[in-house]
Amino acid sequence: MKKTWIAAFGAMLCLVGRGESGEPERTADSVSRVDHLVYATPDIKLGIDAVEKLLGIRATPGGQHPGAGTRNALVALGPASYLEIIGPDPEQPQPPGRRRFGIDDLKAPRLAAWAAKAQDLERLVADAARNGVKLGAVGSGSRKRPDGVLLSWRFTSPGTILGDGIVPFFIDWGDTPHPAKTAAAGATLVGLRAEHPDAQRVAEMLRKLGLDLPVTSAPAPALTAIVDCPKGRVELR
Repeated sequence: MKKTWIAAFGAMLCLVGRGESGEPERTADSVSRVDHLVYATPDIKLGIDAVEKLLGIRATPGGQHPGAGTRNALVALGPASYLEIIGPDPEQPQPPGRRRFGIDDLKAPRLAAWAAKAQDLERLVADAARNGVKLGAVGSGSRKRPDGVLLSWRFTSPGTILGDGIVPFFIDWGDTPHPAKTAAAGATLVGLRAEHPDAQRVAEMLRKLGLDLPVTSAPAPALTAIVDCPKGRVELR
């Protein structure tokens, strides 16, 4: 079963080509705003195994999200950004509500969302609302690393989904050590782009939030991350 999953997910990563100019695609500003990418999976171990097979990096165990029914594992994508593999936590009971990022309905892992760096979240939410973009309410979260260090953060709720996950939620780690510092190293995020059936509307929401993530028209929503890793330059969807 494990080998079948990993083989199937191999199609989710492929070598990145170059544009007509001969240069690799880059979205420098959007990359600088990425705090983390959310790779949601219906099974945390198989998700970790698949990422290791495809990137050549074994994700570092992250920790449990108490009460949410999930846990994660991390791969650093730079000094202050990372890939979060998140799935059901077999050590927790079924949560009272549905797990975030559509995990309960997944049949295979996918790049489901992303978090952008931000501070002064209340002001951000208010400014976005004045511009017609209703972000999620500001909340807080915490988890313990395997070494016992408590991480805490504030965020706009990822439960408010805008643009089918193409529009990010926002996160502020405050004085907490950034998770990328202890995540498995060896990968670098070099680009991020999106597809959506209503590309113009989604791109306008992103613009109002000060984000330059490229969005092109396509039949289904999708995020694509371009990553340099031991396997070469690959695309993760």
